[in-house]
Amino acid sequence: MLNNIVMDTPTLFEPVQYLIFSSIIVILLFWVLYKILERLGKDPNNILPLNFAKRVRWPLFLLLVAVFVHTLNLKVLDSPRAASLIFQLATVLIIGSITWIIIILLKVVKKHLLSKYDITKADNLKARKIYTQYIILENTLIFIVVVLALGITLMSFSAIRSIGISILTSAGIAGIIIGFAAQKALGTILAGIQIAITQPIRFDDVVIIEGEWGWIEEITLTYIVVKVWDKRRLIVPTTYFLENTFQNWTRTQADILGTVYIYVDYSISLAPLREELTRQLKESPYWDGNVNVLQVTNATDKSVEIRALMSARNSPDAWELRVFIREKLIEFLQKRFPDSLPKIRVSTDKD
Repeated sequence: MLNNIVMDTPTLFEPVQYLIFSSIIVILLFWVLYKILERLGKDPNNILPLNFAKRVRWPLFLLLVAVFVHTLNLKVLDSPRAASLIFQLATVLIIGSITWIIIILLKVVKKHLLSKYDITKADNLKARKIYTQYIILENTLIFIVVVLALGITLMSFSAIRSIGISILTSAGIAGIIIGFAAQKALGTILAGIQIAITQPIRFDDVVIIEGEWGWIEEITLTYIVVKVWDKRRLIVPTTYFLENTFQNWTRTQADILGTVYIYVDYSISLAPLREELTRQLKESPYWDGNVNVLQVTNATDKSVEIRALMSARNSPDAWELRVFIREKLIEFLQKRFPDSLPKIRVSTDKD
């Protein structure tokens, strides 16, 4: 009887030893790969960012664990059903971790490519064009990767695979109905792709939508975020920019013209007003030094309409410049030509 106990002891400890040994291998391999990625990230000539190792550590660890579970001899478990369940979970874990790593790599590549373009400079038309293309391309690729991962995960279950095959062979009409039901959603996604190609708008464009003035802050496949000047956000579906009319102030270039209208009496002298406009423009940091025009654009029975036309590097500067010039011209008229402010004349002549 003692001999039987001695002979059975290794058999009892074999699964535990097997798992401990495999766990040690996984940890060592993970540590080696992590250090390699960390060292590559420190090299400035490498595409990998400095924090890439930290960003990829969890999906990498889960991938290694899942791969080693697949290589384990699960027959050491007493329950075949438990072994099958663990094997299936490992398969799902492999698919999920690979998907996670691919998404991280897509973001890293996009960030590396966009680092060559400075969107903060004044003439940023090319940078905004590239930003728009890469952002929508990234969203499209992530969407495709996630959909494929979900499909592969579901098909890895034998029960779901058999159900899926039967549905595909016997439910063609249902598929057509679902296609019509999803037409709007698919149209929105295709609109996002079309915006990336035709680019009626770009990242950081200045637009006017439904009377609201703001910047394109975020572009996705299904919606676009417009940051309004007062810090509100408009969430607009991508189809809006293909089906409706809107204003794009920075479609071809970032610089823009600004106008200021003032109304004065017929007795105004235009020469001093032009000199004052030039002086104020030169003192303003928002003027780009290109356009400086003052013209009489209209005359009514009560007043004269004068338009001051000026240029700025971008739309925010143009807004600040218009506000500044309007204020200074009004002050100038109040101090130098108070009699030239708009008047209402009343005739007292009698026949």
